[in-house]
Amino acid sequence: MRAQTLKAKAGWNWILGGFAIYRRNPILLSMLVLAYWFTILFLNLLPVIGALAASLLIPGLSVGLMEASRHLERGQPIGIQTLFGGLKQNTRTLLALGGLYLVLTLAVLGISALADGGEMVSFMLSGKPAEAQDIEDGNFFLPALIVMFLMTPVMMAYFFAPVLAAWHKLTTGRALFFSLVACAINWRAFLAYGLALLLVAGVIPGLILGLLLVLFPGAQSFITALIMMPLVLAVAPAIFASFYVSYRDIFGVSEVV
Repeated sequence: MRAQTLKAKAGWNWILGGFAIYRRNPILLSMLVLAYWFTILFLNLLPVIGALAASLLIPGLSVGLMEASRHLERGQPIGIQTLFGGLKQNTRTLLALGGLYLVLTLAVLGISALADGGEMVSFMLSGKPAEAQDIEDGNFFLPALIVMFLMTPVMMAYFFAPVLAAWHKLTTGRALFFSLVACAINWRAFLAYGLALLLVAGVIPGLILGLLLVLFPGAQSFITALIMMPLVLAVAPAIFASFYVSYRDIFGVSEVV
């Protein structure tokens, strides 16, 4: 297993590569992403066990989306079975990755609760908007900083771990290790990738929506539904496809077993 060290511009190329794959079959790839979202949403509606089941299945479902992207790049057919087919590849390790990620996330949130008495965790679970006074007083700054600091290496270790476990048959520890190393040695590319994601998924849609709301101030709900939903259905599948492109460039498709 060898991870290539890429230049910073590779991060921008991952986004472009994701859109190139998306254009090969935009409707079907969007449908798979929607199926992914609805599966996770449905599971989370189930009390207690649903959230656990969703966490366990996310690695396998993400492999399914990577598989769909690989098939589209190679001109091969995809379908709903492609999404759920990822669950059949090294299943035990994928489930272990999902469970471990949940445990680590809860541990990080628990550590952040020590800094603020659990206020930020309660806010996240409630889903209510933060009070202006809390933001002004910086009540969430320290716990948010702790979460960001501790979750960064966790996310680095998990970024490629599912696909390395599924396609390369690596054990849980080896998949996490190689993913962490691959992200660390390519930090410049991932920094550029993060900026590209911010631009494509945040800045550009925000500017488009803001401009339309200025031109048509009385049609906020209509414009949001008419413009933002198609944007989401175009951008989200391309971003998922860009995950595959980053894997392909760093690890190389020739290494796939």
